[in-house]
Amino acid sequence: MFHLADKKDIKKGKITDVYFERTLEIIKKEKGLDKNVVAEVRAHSLPSGYGWAVLAGIDEVAHLLEGLKIKVWSMLEGTFFHSLEPVLVLEGKYSEFARYETSILGLLCQASGIATRAARCKKAAQGKPIYHFGARRMHPGIAPMIDRAAYIGGCDGVAVAASARELKEEPIGTIPHALVLIVGDTLKTVRLFHQNISKTVKRVALIDTVGDEKFESIRVAEGLGKDLFAVRLDTPGSRRGDMGEILREVRWELDLRGYNNVKLFVSGGMDEETIAELSPVADAFGVGTWISNAAVIDFSLDIVEVEGHPLAKKGKRSGKKQVLRCPACLSSQIVAFGDGEHSRPRCPCGQKYLSLLRLFLEQGRLTTSLGSPRTIRNYVLEQLEKVSLSQSSQIQRPGV
Repeated sequence: MFHLADKKDIKKGKITDVYFERTLEIIKKEKGLDKNVVAEVRAHSLPSGYGWAVLAGIDEVAHLLEGLKIKVWSMLEGTFFHSLEPVLVLEGKYSEFARYETSILGLLCQASGIATRAARCKKAAQGKPIYHFGARRMHPGIAPMIDRAAYIGGCDGVAVAASARELKEEPIGTIPHALVLIVGDTLKTVRLFHQNISKTVKRVALIDTVGDEKFESIRVAEGLGKDLFAVRLDTPGSRRGDMGEILREVRWELDLRGYNNVKLFVSGGMDEETIAELSPVADAFGVGTWISNAAVIDFSLDIVEVEGHPLAKKGKRSGKKQVLRCPACLSSQIVAFGDGEHSRPRCPCGQKYLSLLRLFLEQGRLTTSLGSPRTIRNYVLEQLEKVSLSQSSQIQRPGV
């Protein structure tokens, strides 16, 4: 048996914390307690001092809430957001969505954390390809979700074939160390791959299993000639030394022999700092655990209005809110809902603010298209060009 929740149980709101079940029991028994409320989802802070994060998981939230008699406003999936900004707003009878809070947060927190890490890796690579190899570090039951979040966050491909099919993309993969060990020789393995695998798959040789990276690179380049697309270095930490220097040495030796077209693909223990360090010499990166095991975005869901009156628990700002965003510099302002286009119509940089929270679910029906994974990814990449990895949050707090 695999320890996975049944999809029907998630949809029915059965995957929930018990205090929501007890709350609903009380509301059902006590007349007049089921009130119309507004609740918002936001993160008080972001992991590791990040100045921005990428919203992901909205497609699953839409499926979860579809059919409920509520209104939902949301930022578009893939939107860059800051701490304290509401990314999702729900309005309706509390009993309609109370049991779904656990799942709403779970869907958004993990997917957004993964998409954010993927975007940061893509930024660190200075536009070079990033491939997600992290499915093996997490439960296989959620591999499609992890790969989707990594892809829309900026990864150029994923390794799990089932995930790639769902994304309508080709899976990315090279040669495992296991095949080299079974065959017993790197060049023989590459030749067998070349003979047996479709020519539409690029020939990327893994060259660090049994021999020196430099000499194995030369061997496979000479053995495969123009058919060799790249060599992959997945050298274990115990043998690495200076990985940048190893890459530069391999690059020199290949170029010296006329193999300037052969690209260098590096994987194994990659994180955004290592990627930034190696990006001047590496041509592509395979990233696993750093993305798939990303810190979650710590969203919370809180009531901010009851029966039309602003009301929130202490430590939270009352009232329904809108987030305004400058499309040029991505600076933000939080304003009272309804003040969106009128209170501060232009950013100091001169661009007109846009309202980020849009009605996307009304009385159980979707009111807007969710977009394909590729469309969302393109949206993320457009925003990524306007931010840095080190910048602090570009947001004016409510009331400022």
